[in-house]
Amino acid sequence: MKRIAFIRSGGQTGVDRGAHDAALHAGVPIVGWCPKCGLAEDLPDAPGLLAQYPQLVETPSDGYEQRTLWNVRDSHATLIIIPAADWESLGTTMTIVEAQHLERPLYIATPDNYKGVKRWLEGLGYEITLNVAGPRESLSPGVYQSAFDLITKLLTHDK
Repeated sequence: MKRIAFIRSGGQTGVDRGAHDAALHAGVPIVGWCPKCGLAEDLPDAPGLLAQYPQLVETPSDGYEQRTLWNVRDSHATLIIIPAADWESLGTTMTIVEAQHLERPLYIATPDNYKGVKRWLEGLGYEITLNVAGPRESLSPGVYQSAFDLITKLLTHDK
């Protein structure tokens, strides 16, 4: 039985897409809410993200807030991947606050903390939907690849 049944994210550049692409690469289904018209920083026009990730569902709002809140709400737990321990962004902070508000399990990790993330996941049970969030690529160049590598490792060693 697998610990992670679904990877959820909103599809923004950076961590979100790194997580989705890692899941697809590992054969794990993806889900998630995205802003109306599939809006993302690099895909401002419809169908936006939905052309590349048809598994995502649009929120009624074209803002990022609703997407962020609904992805936390509809997951068992949230993993935040940040490039360094002292790094933060408005969207990432919003995700953390919402997870705390909803009393959802939350773990904040740098990409090199595989063992810590793995230990945390082991305490969550099996067949969970894991929301993965963090900064977008324009705010943290290279974070897509870091998230892809970490999630790939987690999913390929998921037992």
